[in-house]
Amino acid sequence: MDFVAYAERSAGLLNTALPDVAALQEHLRARTWLVEQCTERDVTQLRRFQRELRPVFVASGCGAVGGVVEGLNALMERHPITPRISDHGEGAGLHLHVATRAASVGDLLIGEALLGLATLVCDLGPQRLGVCDATPCTDVYVDTSPNRSRRYCSERCSSRANVAAYRARPRAGTSA
Repeated sequence: MDFVAYAERSAGLLNTALPDVAALQEHLRARTWLVEQCTERDVTQLRRFQRELRPVFVASGCGAVGGVVEGLNALMERHPITPRISDHGEGAGLHLHVATRAASVGDLLIGEALLGLATLVCDLGPQRLGVCDATPCTDVYVDTSPNRSRRYCSERCSSRANVAAYRARPRAGTSA
């Protein structure tokens, strides 16, 4: 299991509108084995989880370490995680997965998100989550940069913000 990838998927999940099963299936298109298992219950469960998880990213972006830790701990109590050791039966090497037996797609995605975020926060620090600085974007991101410098959810938002800042600066040498 790649904990950073799970943490980044949690940001992707928060940044995805989930009006219906088709939207969830589109979000999971690269994970084809999950697509056919998606239900309306998963959509409802994940929308609720999005509302519960967003404050953790906001707290991190504001430097509120306690809010990040308390928020993740509360979510892990509400959504217990069952990790399992696996090698996929193919000699691929032992690694951790969130248990999928008898778990719904929603349970699996929530478990992955929480395990990934908890590991990332413990390994890299609770200041590695945030909300995009670009106006009017409200997407979240996971900062895995070496110097904790990420401020935008994507290159697109970063470019847009830099262009806007450049255009806002008064031009030197122009007369009014």
